[in-house]
Amino acid sequence: MPDLLLALHIPDGFLSGGIALVTAILAIAAVGWGLRVADRDLDEAKVPLLGVLAAFIFAAQMLNFPVAGGTSGHFLGATLAAVLLGPWLACLVMTVVIATQAFAFADGGITALGANVLNMGVLGALLAGVALGAAVKAFSPGRGAFLALVAVVSWLAVMVGAAATSVELALSGTVPLTSALVAMLGVHALIGIGEAVITVGAVSAVLAARPDLVALGRFEPASGTPDVAAAGGTA
Repeated sequence: MPDLLLALHIPDGFLSGGIALVTAILAIAAVGWGLRVADRDLDEAKVPLLGVLAAFIFAAQMLNFPVAGGTSGHFLGATLAAVLLGPWLACLVMTVVIATQAFAFADGGITALGANVLNMGVLGALLAGVALGAAVKAFSPGRGAFLALVAVVSWLAVMVGAAATSVELALSGTVPLTSALVAMLGVHALIGIGEAVITVGAVSAVLAARPDLVALGRFEPASGTPDVAAAGGTA
């Protein structure tokens, strides 16, 4: 399987017209709902966070780290965005990052933009929103448990994106599904570990300095109680 097909940034020409259209519709629907949530919930205090977070994720995605077999991976950031902004605003941030990469740096195809936004942004953000939001409401985990959940969800977000990419390529007739899943999931299981480490480090730093910025939980400052009060993601 070519190394090009091990990446989550799908290039032009690798998806059929039907799959590109369906994934674009799904991505547009998620972004459209994100815009509605932004119109309802976004205030002046959050606007700078959106910009800073988008810039951080964009820069972090430009840095590759080595994984097995001579391949490399990079940070995605969907879980981090969801933790700090909620899942729907995170979809907006990830869309801006991925679209900028496609149009400005040809990193991912224009015709595959919907699929790339869906795989790397929307699915991970919604997974984080649902899983972490439900866990916070059900169990009120402390900081350590919350960070452990963030690590697991970060890893899963990468795996879900890799699986979705494999299915889309297979349905497009580009590569057999079994071959795609084995190759993509094998490599991205390792990439997901790097994703988890970076995300946990970033969230831990935010919890230490500004716990009020965490959207998927309610944390007291470090000098107070470290528990999470019942809270959830942005609906």
